[in-house]
Order: sequence, then structure tokens, then C-alpha cells
Amino acid sequence: MREAKDGRAFRKAVEAETGLKLLVIEGEEEARLSAQGVLLGWPDARGLVCDIGGNSLELAVVENGKVGRRETSPLGPFRLQQIEGGKAGLREHIKSVMDGLVEKIGADHEQIYLVGGSWRAIARLDMERANYPMTVLHEYRMSPDAALETVKWIGENDLMALKAQTGISTSRIELVPLASQVLRQLVLSFQPKSLAISSYGIREGLLYEKMPASLRKRDPLIEAARFTERQMARMPGFGKKLYQFLLPIFANEPPEQDRLIRAACLLHDTAWRTHPDYRADACFDNVTRANMAALSHPERVFLGLALLHRYRNSRAASPMAALFTLLNETELTKAEILGKAMRFGAMFSVRDPGEAGALKYFPEEKRLELHLTKTGRALMGEVAEARLRSLASSLGAEVAIF
Repeated sequence: MREAKDGRAFRKAVEAETGLKLLVIEGEEEARLSAQGVLLGWPDARGLVCDIGGNSLELAVVENGKVGRRETSPLGPFRLQQIEGGKAGLREHIKSVMDGLVEKIGADHEQIYLVGGSWRAIARLDMERANYPMTVLHEYRMSPDAALETVKWIGENDLMALKAQTGISTSRIELVPLASQVLRQLVLSFQPKSLAISSYGIREGLLYEKMPASLRKRDPLIEAARFTERQMARMPGFGKKLYQFLLPIFANEPPEQDRLIRAACLLHDTAWRTHPDYRADACFDNVTRANMAALSHPERVFLGLALLHRYRNSRAASPMAALFTLLNETELTKAEILGKAMRFGAMFSVRDPGEAGALKYFPEEKRLELHLTKTGRALMGEVAEARLRSLASSLGAEVAIF
């Protein structure tokens, strides 16, 4: 609307008929809002945000929770439909504009965050080409080589066949060939190390605009887990107590792992309404498909697997097994340990496991100790002891109960 000849008249017509006042923003403002949307989902985002729309493509630098330099360009698919000269002319035009953007905003950006429906469609096609086991687009990562291979693959295949395979809408799939040529040149010109898909954009950027600085600094994953616990757990607040009880086992974990442990404890009982026969799989499915931010695909699987093991000792014959391939053996083991730790702690005491006892873990000696209080001795039955020993077994440790 900002560039259409009748844009101003259309805006006035909308206001006259609906009473709604439309704010028509410039390209650099669009870039800023899109970048803020990325920061809402990735508070520690660092790199270049690239938002593709119908008529334009915006770039913005993000670092240290702030939006830096911004640029706009006429590289939207609708605009590119008007370029003459066939495929060669189109490529030359895209390269010329992209090289100009590199000069203005710099090429030293290891990470590019991709915002916009055309990018998401290409990412979905990349998943299809690579037979990727998860179809959550937010935080999906592509290597530059994979992106270039997918662009080539798109050009070699029938669009309507790809549409049928992926469920991408007709209006969107028709723009993919042009958008894929922009992505190709984006990779070649900026040479990033990785590309990440963001489902967050202008809408979330407007929300971010209204947030105080203290709220912006919070971890989106932990906030989502807290909210879910309040809404769905039988005993909201227990997750924090469970985390404190289990902390001796995970005392030396780095911050990026600690946040997953904390989130798992907050979510450990949020699927209790599901039938017990399906609860473990429901936990896994809920987390891996949840609309959560600041959570990579491997982290989604780790969190889901930990919650699966909260209800089930074994993951053998799980219908979700294809997703386990996103984790290595060490990560699979850690998820199992966390799940079994929650499995024990959650049933050890209904109100607060810390009131019933304290765990001590000595990894070098391969020894796990449980020091019971008077309350704990009354609660420590056969099932609780079996779960404690299962936890110790996953740690490769001996158990001592005092």
C-alpha cells in the first residue's frame, strides 16, 4: 500500500467505511518490527533478520537484544514478476540489488533469521527433500549448502506435485520459484553459516514494542512452561519444588541445559488428564508440536523425551522413534536420566519432595544417596524405591538410602 499509486485513496476508503485508521509504514520500520518479532522468540538472537513480503525484502541487524542497521529492497516476489530479460535478467537483477544490500549492511553475519511465508514454504520443501522427521517450522535450521540444494531441487520438480506433498497453498507455492532465487542469492552474497526460520515477525514485533525491558529479558521457554503449569497441572507450583529436589543430580549442567531441566519440571504433570496408557506419548507430542519459542528442534525432542520417561521407563517401540534421531546417544541418555528423576521425585511426595528427603549425587564415585526425613521414611514404599533404583541405574550409580 505504501507504494501503490492508489494506496492513499484506498487507506481513506477503508477508514471511511470501517472507522479503522491504517498506519502505512516505511520499509525500514517494517524491518525494525520484524526484527523485534525475532527478538521476542530469540532474546539472544545475533545476526541478520531477513523478512520477505510480497513487494519487498527487509534486512535488519540484531545483537544484544537490540535492532541495529536496517535496509529495504524491491526483492519481493510480486515485484520480481515485473522484471524483464527472462531467467538471466532476473538473476542479474537480484544479484545487483543483493550486492548493494551487502555494501550497505555488511556481510559479517553468521546467522540469518528468515521471516515471511515464502521462506517458510521453502523450509517446508527442504524438510520434504531431506525427509526431515519433524514439520515444526519455527526454529528450523538450514545450512547454506542445504538451502542451495533445495533451490535447485525446487527448480527440477513440478510445483503442483510439491504442493500436494506438503500442503502448501496454491497462492504461496506459485511465489516459491521467485523467492527461491532470492534465497539463493542471499546465501551466495552474505555467506552465512546457518539459516533459521522464524514464525515470529511484525505481529510479534508490535507486541515486543509494548513490553517493558524487564519482561523482554525473560526466557520465553520458561515463561511458556510456567503458564502451562498454571493452566494444566494438578498442583501449580510443584514444578519449582521438583526442580530444587533434583538439582543435586544436575548441579554441574551448563545454563543452556539447566533451562531445559527447569522447563521439564514445570511441565512434568501437565498431561495428567490424558489416559494413563497414552500419557507418555502425549507428553512427547505436546512438547514437540507446542507453540514455544527459544527452543531448537533437538531441544524440543530432548524435552519431549524427558517427559516421556517421566511416565515410562523404556522408549522402545515408541511411535515417535524417528524424532529421536535428532539427538545423539549422550543426549538420549541425559533425557532418560531427567525423565526417571522426575518419575521418582513426582511420586515421592505429593506436596514437596524436599520435605521428605534430600538427594546427594557423587558422579566420580558413581553413588546416589537419598537422605530421608521422618516424613520421607513413612512415604518410602516399594514403588518409590524401585523408581529410585531405576534412576540410579540410568546414572550408572549405586544407591544408598539413609
